[in-house]
Amino acid sequence: MSTGATSLSSPSTLVGLLWPSRDDARFAALRAIVLMAVGTALLTLSAKVQVPLPYVPMTLQTLVVLIIGASYGWRLGGATVGLYLLQGAMGIPVFAGPTAGIGYMMGPTGGFLFGFLAAAIVMGFMAERGWDRSLLRVIVMMSLGHALVFAFGLAQLSLVMPFAKAWTVGAAPFIAATVVKTALAVALMQAAWAVTRRDEDAR
Repeated sequence: MSTGATSLSSPSTLVGLLWPSRDDARFAALRAIVLMAVGTALLTLSAKVQVPLPYVPMTLQTLVVLIIGASYGWRLGGATVGLYLLQGAMGIPVFAGPTAGIGYMMGPTGGFLFGFLAAAIVMGFMAERGWDRSLLRVIVMMSLGHALVFAFGLAQLSLVMPFAKAWTVGAAPFIAATVVKTALAVALMQAAWAVTRRDEDAR
């Protein structure tokens, strides 16, 4: 299994084990492009699956962000979410709203988008150190990821309204859904590692 410098993902991550990189620079580049394309497509789809609410819509984006970060590792996960944000900054309608662009990202809800990048990087960093493999640690890990998204989101939202109102419209309505998405993220990672371990034992 390669750990060549051309690889963006760590061999200790889920994706690194399921689809190992090689020292071949062209293969590593193609692999990264494919994984980033898949990741940004999933993020776009998850943004469009939503429950409209005032100010901040409820989507599946945070779930996908956490899974990408934990599965890809901090470099490739961060690069994938970074590419997604770049697409939105260029005006491609990949976000939850019908519009995109720099203005959208600098608007009241833009902090949540920057929180996605922070969460993906932190999830990847922790996953590369084994936090995604034990139940208790992955619960802590996914909870921290959601907390980061909310921290960035509320920070930017509170620039245009009092923090109490920002909490009321940007966090309180999402608490129950966040608990469910955290549990789902934990279950998905545990199931993925269980399958991966069985495959490794069978070899």
